[in-house]
Amino acid sequence: MGSDWPKRQLADLCDPDRKIAYGILKVGDFVSDGIPVIRGGDVREGRVVFDDDKRVTQEISNQFSRTILKGGEIVINLISEPGHSAIVPKGFSGYNVSRDVAVIPLGDSVDHRYVDYFLRSRWAIDWLTARLQGSVTQKINIGTLRELPVPIPPLAEQKRIAGILGALDDKIELNRKMNETLEQMAKVLFKSWFVDFDPVHAKAVGRQPASMDKATADLFPDSFVDSELGKVPKGWEVSELGQIADVIDCLHAKKPEASETGQLYLQLNNIRDDGLIDISETFLIGLEDYKKWTSRMEATEGDCVITNVGRVGAVAQIPQGMKAALGRNITGIRCKPIFTNPTFLIECLMSEEMREEIRRKTDTGTILDALNVKSIPKLRFIRPPLMITERFERLARPLRHQMERGVSQSRTLTDLRDTLLPKLLSGDPTKTSHK
Repeated sequence: MGSDWPKRQLADLCDPDRKIAYGILKVGDFVSDGIPVIRGGDVREGRVVFDDDKRVTQEISNQFSRTILKGGEIVINLISEPGHSAIVPKGFSGYNVSRDVAVIPLGDSVDHRYVDYFLRSRWAIDWLTARLQGSVTQKINIGTLRELPVPIPPLAEQKRIAGILGALDDKIELNRKMNETLEQMAKVLFKSWFVDFDPVHAKAVGRQPASMDKATADLFPDSFVDSELGKVPKGWEVSELGQIADVIDCLHAKKPEASETGQLYLQLNNIRDDGLIDISETFLIGLEDYKKWTSRMEATEGDCVITNVGRVGAVAQIPQGMKAALGRNITGIRCKPIFTNPTFLIECLMSEEMREEIRRKTDTGTILDALNVKSIPKLRFIRPPLMITERFERLARPLRHQMERGVSQSRTLTDLRDTLLPKLLSGDPTKTSHK
């Protein structure tokens, strides 16, 4: 790595009583109440994200006691491209891992965060990538992982490096948690007003709606009427998406060639589950291709996008300052001039009720499910009077803007961390500090 620091094999840095090992061979027989199992896909973005709720019996877990977690170990995905590792939180003590995850039980002679950052460095990634095995599914061999040479500066220097990079990651994590809170606030408000109809129920029994000023409460009716979607507030109606928004299909052509510089071309992996756009992995195209791929629509602030194939029905909204071409299997949804409430639009598209409506409109195929573009304008929702959606817009739009800023800031911090990482790990003599 261009450093004079001595190197030691990864296996030599481990607890003398434990070895680097992969986990449970057979995890097909999952149970509802048992030992949680971390799988390869749960190790991402430098974190362990256990959201699959896969569990095995205590008996099966005990057969792989070598990988029962205590907390503080490093786990690494063996079948994804190298670079997906994370330190196990203490709260995951007692969990186990699947065979596509290796557990690295480091000892006390090294700083665990330093080694984790090294595993995510370009040098380590390239070293492991050059030694991947398998003709169909390539994976990191456990023996190869044990032999990975790790540069070992003095412990104080390890802690300094980990501290600099960790401060950036801490801010990124804080942004992530803040965005989760903001997302939940917007969801709760939308559900209360437009799904559970809490203000209407309150007025129906003569109560003032909770946490609502009188001017806003006066906009809501005090009774319900029947509709094809069940009881709806009086004066509201069942509407179709095409009545408030234009639905624009992507260009059906061969995917353009990537360009080192140019304009943004949105792809499925840019669409996050929280309705935000993630351009940490950008696909840029040249000006002529961009003109071609925006001939139907150039996605701009407030426009929504929805996926048609594979990950059907994933939606997101274009943030401030962004313009992009719609890639293949992505459809644009733009508010009509008579309905300028983009926050209501994105929250409506992300609601569980709309997801169910999308599921009903999705065609099941032998290979991939698909949402026909012609079905999107026919998606039904309960439409309140315009004054209510405008009031919701004033309350919820700042939340979405703050979420967008959080994503943008985290991307900047990630770029800074990734720029500093190789310099710090190479023993760059330049003094680096972070406040």
